[in-house]
Amino acid sequence: MELNILWFWIIAAMFIGYFVLDGFDFGVGMSLPFLGKDDTDRRVLINTIGPVWDLNETWVIVAGASLFAAFPEWYATMFSGFYLALLLILLALIARGVSFEYRHQRPELKWKKSFDAMIVVGSAVPALLWGVAFGNVVRGVPLDADFNYIGSFFDLLNPYALLAGLTTMLLFFTHGVIFVSTKTEGDIRVRARSLAIKSGLVTIVVAASFLVWTTLAYGTLASGILAAVAAVTLIAGYLANLRGNERTAFGLMAVTIGFAVLTLFASLFPDVMPASNDVANSLTIENASSTPYTLQVMSWTALIAAPVIIGYQGWTYWVFRKRISRSHIEAAAH
Repeated sequence: MELNILWFWIIAAMFIGYFVLDGFDFGVGMSLPFLGKDDTDRRVLINTIGPVWDLNETWVIVAGASLFAAFPEWYATMFSGFYLALLLILLALIARGVSFEYRHQRPELKWKKSFDAMIVVGSAVPALLWGVAFGNVVRGVPLDADFNYIGSFFDLLNPYALLAGLTTMLLFFTHGVIFVSTKTEGDIRVRARSLAIKSGLVTIVVAASFLVWTTLAYGTLASGILAAVAAVTLIAGYLANLRGNERTAFGLMAVTIGFAVLTLFASLFPDVMPASNDVANSLTIENASSTPYTLQVMSWTALIAAPVIIGYQGWTYWVFRKRISRSHIEAAAH
């Protein structure tokens, strides 16, 4: 396999890691108004992701850096053309990160509620806009002969891309709520499982619509098979949650998100950003990639660094694997 093709799929794997891991972070953040009856409940929810949320975000940094190094033309076109959407994502992530650190710095309830609202918005905005961005990449955008985006921000808000955004937001929400049920005890665990059952039904309908649209309009045989697997695992995860198998449901949701991302990348291949106005202006794996030497250096670096990063992250999850309850929060307060 040529290195530029290999790196196309490595970047796909990085985005899978990011959407699976930061995806449930987003879901937990979005669940605060639904599961957080009082400040103690909200502290329980935040503490489920407290030790890992910033570690999960490193995946998008690595994915962005790899995209810049391996496919500079793709990076330049996407980040310049989608700059407003990506800026909104960045600002939302900053607001969310600040809120995790500052909400407990003062005892006033109004202070905490303000930062809780920032957590909700800072989780919902990226969950929606990442889907919108990738929906537009798959659909194609107008590019000139120099691979510059010649549309506007509102051109990105088309029905297909908005459905993609709604799909990612619902997938992340359900993924996060199921994660809460795997990490908590007592009433909040019961309510999280019940909420996941309700949101899961909506997610199945919306995600199935998006996968069918993707397969019919932009897909290939390979992407169609991947989409079918994503649909099956999504339904299996829903059924597992119905039976109370929370960890199985969480694992199947992770697999669903992984295969959904693979569906998008398989639909793209061998393009990296199709031009909707003239196919001759499309960015492909060939014309968007770096030199073979650059890709070779990157490959050796990834071979050495990836096991270390994955091992450290796995160790972190193992250390903080225990469930959290209201009694833990109340005991810590005293």
